[in-house]
Amino acid sequence: MSARGAGVPPTRSNLLRARRRAERVRKGIDLLTRKRRALIAELFRIAAPAVESRERVLASAARAYPAVLCSLAEGRTALQTAAWPLRTLEVDTEVIETWGVSAGRLERRTPVRRTLSLRGQAPALTGVATTEASAEFEDLVELLLDAASTELLLRRLADALARTSRQVNTLEQRVRPVLDGQIRWIRGALEEREREDHVRLKHLMRSDSR
Repeated sequence: MSARGAGVPPTRSNLLRARRRAERVRKGIDLLTRKRRALIAELFRIAAPAVESRERVLASAARAYPAVLCSLAEGRTALQTAAWPLRTLEVDTEVIETWGVSAGRLERRTPVRRTLSLRGQAPALTGVATTEASAEFEDLVELLLDAASTELLLRRLADALARTSRQVNTLEQRVRPVLDGQIRWIRGALEEREREDHVRLKHLMRSDSR
C-alpha cells in the first residue's frame, strides 16, 4: 500500500508526521521485543520446575488409581466410608505479576494428608488397601494444589508471549513497511517538485536575462 494509494498528499507536514509515527512504531517494536525476551526467559526459568511437578503428579496418579482398584477387593462400602467425613481445604491466594502478566499463587493452609483417626476410621475395621488408596489420593491432591500456581503462571506467560509476538509481527511486517513506503514516496515527490521548481526558476532567469 503506497502513500499515493492511501491518498496522503506529498507535503512536508505529512512527511514529518509519517516520520514521527515511524519513530513511535520503532520504539514500540523495541519495547515489545524486550518484553518478548523477558517472557521467554521467565518461561525457561519456570519450565523445569513445571516439568518436574508434572512428573510427580503423573507418578502419584500412577500409584493412586491402581490402589483404588486394589481397595475395591475389600468392598465398595469400605472405600465409600473412607471418603467421610467431608472437609474443606483452605488455601491462601496471592496475585503475582510478571511483565504485566497476572497470575494467582496458592499456598495450602490445611494439611491434606490425614491419619486414620483424623479420617474417622477405626484401624481394626479399615483394610490395608483402602488405607493405602486414601493416602495415595491425599498425596495426589497435595501435589495438584502445589502445581496449580506454576501451571497457571506457565499458561499465562505462554498466552502473553504469543500475544506479544503477534504484536511485534504486525508492527514489523505490516505497519512499518506502510510507513516506510509513505516516507519514501513523499520524500521522492518533494525532491522531484524541488527539481522542477529549480528548472523552472533557471528557465525564468534565462528568459529575464534576454
